[in-house]
Amino acid sequence: MSTEQPRALVDLHGRSPWSVLPPLCLGFFMIMLDTTIVNVAVPTLMKELHADVTSVGWVNSAYLLTFAVLLLVTGRLGDKFGPRPVFIIGLVIFTLASLACGLSPTVGWLIAARAVQGVGGALMTPQTMSMITRVFPAQKRGAAMGIWGAVAGVATITGPVLGGLLVPIGWEWIFFVNIPVGIVALVFAVISLPKLPTANRRLDGIGVLLSVVGMFLLVFGLQEGSTYDWSTIAGPITVWGVVAAGVVVLVAFVLWQRHLGADALMPLTLFHSRNFSMANVAGFAVTFAMTGIFFPFTIFLQVGLGLSPLRSALVGVGGSLLSGIVAPFAGRMSDKIPGKWIVAAGFAILTGVVFALHELIEPDAAVWKLVVVMCFFGIGTGCLFSPLANLATSGLDHRNAGAGAGAFNTNRQIGGVVGSAAIIALFTSRLGIEIPKAAQSAAQSLPEAMREPFVQAFAHVDQDALAGGSSSAFPIPDGVPADAAKQFTSAAMDAVHAGLANAVSQTMLLTVLVLAIGLVSALAMKGVRPHHHVEGQAQQDAAAAAAAQAH
Repeated sequence: MSTEQPRALVDLHGRSPWSVLPPLCLGFFMIMLDTTIVNVAVPTLMKELHADVTSVGWVNSAYLLTFAVLLLVTGRLGDKFGPRPVFIIGLVIFTLASLACGLSPTVGWLIAARAVQGVGGALMTPQTMSMITRVFPAQKRGAAMGIWGAVAGVATITGPVLGGLLVPIGWEWIFFVNIPVGIVALVFAVISLPKLPTANRRLDGIGVLLSVVGMFLLVFGLQEGSTYDWSTIAGPITVWGVVAAGVVVLVAFVLWQRHLGADALMPLTLFHSRNFSMANVAGFAVTFAMTGIFFPFTIFLQVGLGLSPLRSALVGVGGSLLSGIVAPFAGRMSDKIPGKWIVAAGFAILTGVVFALHELIEPDAAVWKLVVVMCFFGIGTGCLFSPLANLATSGLDHRNAGAGAGAFNTNRQIGGVVGSAAIIALFTSRLGIEIPKAAQSAAQSLPEAMREPFVQAFAHVDQDALAGGSSSAFPIPDGVPADAAKQFTSAAMDAVHAGLANAVSQTMLLTVLVLAIGLVSALAMKGVRPHHHVEGQAQQDAAAAAAAQAH
């Protein structure tokens, strides 16, 4: 039986399906780059735009919020209007928004431009997976997804390092760098992306409204909960009230989708596939883990070990390089052996890596050991992204490819949001316990008369100042003699570093637990042999082509 996709479904006018990858990967590269590149510019943005921590935090939050909220809708738009026009529109919006970001005169303008950038990213992302799923024959799809997954590893390197290099030139350039990439991607997209058959069905307006409102409330509540100390936002509105309202609206969305059946924005029949359902759980877990590792780990490297932002970014470069190398190999392997075993191996490696970090993190940790462990982190992530995306979308026909990609990417993005909220909450709570505890131990090195004032100074920790490495977080109490101030400060730094290391180490255990859930979800997938999958996929593609011709 032929394993090539029918020409009626995908007409590339004699070109290789590999010709579609350059614009898709360039667009995805920009999206991934902009999730990380801003972090190293936070102090510069605060200074040059005269903004506080909360305002600059929204520069990232606005992008991630619009990106996460719209993925379900944009995936379905690709099914209805075709992935090519939706991807191109998203690429144009993203590139123009990047220009607007760099030209922003105030932090308010920058936040608004970043929100628009998130819209462009949301329009592009589901189309990249959908296009690969529909253009490549089943026996070559794993290799194509491998290259797509490698982009995540390369972008992980490029974001922090490129940001560290560009910020000294001018913070604007972390956004302007997208413009030439966007223009090249647009030229490739217009030339090489094919026009694919569309699903002739109405757009679910009520579903769009419910999904956008529900996702906004849920993501906003989880993402910004720590900003409001998980309590009151304004008047009677609380963080948990917003989260609860989001859950209620999303339950209404699911019930409405069940009512609509095949015409739904997110057909629930997608989740009848065990592999699709388990891939969504696994995708949630791996994105949670990415947040769960890097947020506390970066603070430990910069504050605990005193590394510069650029040097702290370089700690993970070896792992990111290996991720980019391993991902294509893992993609090709998923065409030869059941992809579940590659995904399970990736989760097993990541679980071991994060547990190793939990054991290694201490005030005088050797940086080279952390670099070696992070290399294994890259191998683990390289085994995950492409086989997981392939498992999530390979069983979908052309009518639901965009919806499936949108649902998968939405769950991945929500994993990051939940991970960020959970890790920040746990980390800050452990800091409040571990630093005062470490202060009591450090006080034993001081003269007896200084011990009580020293311990009292740590009763209330300034978390923002700590995160920035500011010594003003722990001012010397009144009554401490000038000749003893140096001894007091040295003991304070010992307490900070010990407490910080303990808090980061303990926080890592939550990530270990989530990764273990990802491992279980991978093992629960069906281990379909690739050649059987190819034959089944060919039959699905033929049926889809016949349906497309019938319309």
